Amino acid sequence: MQRLATRPLLLAALAAVALAPLAGCANGNKKKADTRFIARDVDTLYNLARDRLDRKQYKLAAQLFDEVERQHPYSVWARRAELMSAYSYYLARDYTTSISSAQRFLSIHPGNRDAPYAYYLIAIDYYEQINDVTRDQKITQQALNALGELIRRYPDTKYAADARLKVDLVNDHLSGKEMEIGRFYQRRSQWLASIYRFRIVIDKYQTTTHVPEALERLTESYLALGIPAEAKNAAAVLGANYPGSKWYERAYNLVEKKAPEALEHNARHEKGKSPK
Repeated sequence: MQRLATRPLLLAALAAVALAPLAGCANGNKKKADTRFIARDVDTLYNLARDRLDRKQYKLAAQLFDEVERQHPYSVWARRAELMSAYSYYLARDYTTSISSAQRFLSIHPGNRDAPYAYYLIAIDYYEQINDVTRDQKITQQALNALGELIRRYPDTKYAADARLKVDLVNDHLSGKEMEIGRFYQRRSQWLASIYRFRIVIDKYQTTTHVPEALERLTESYLALGIPAEAKNAAAVLGANYPGSKWYERAYNLVEKKAPEALEHNARHEKGKSPK
């Protein structure tokens, strides 16, 4: 599945939230004891977490940001640490924990100005887990739902603009899964089942790249079932919308070879129409 670059937008947005270290604490002396979760003042603990993030020790950074929230829940930095924790878990590819962290932020701060970012991070966590079309697509549907939720709630944000692009890619991926199942049924001569899958692509995913092939394979399946009229209709739709595609050429040749009477009937029907 083709992917859009995600990390730059996540990082740029988070920079406005909390990437700068706390003032007044350079924390220059780093010791092994820094990684132990002992009580610390908020600026020392937060800056230690930021240092681990800068060193790309993402899992440790996330745990330290969690400590900021745990040890200083009423600090102004606790809110920022929640988002930093979710982002750090995302970088560590611990997407499930990242989602939980972002959802916790939203449950505590539903109207916060950074809520769009939290919704976006949740959507991206699902998006990054999308598997190839040969596997179960539950995560793909969750990604689509999360992207849709973001677009619905915050349609005018930069996150929604990026989400719309990803929705197109996710739909194309789901359409590809239907095609894969349809071809599976075709190979086993289960024509009704294959028709059902190709119809889903045509009816539900009309703007995806798989529609021309779906129409051609629909033509194949109808011909195999002995329904030349439906095969002809599918080929006609393909020719009207994708006249220069290889799929139309294949569909036309199939109908001409296996059901020429359908083409002749169509030609006579068109010729017999009275002018309006």
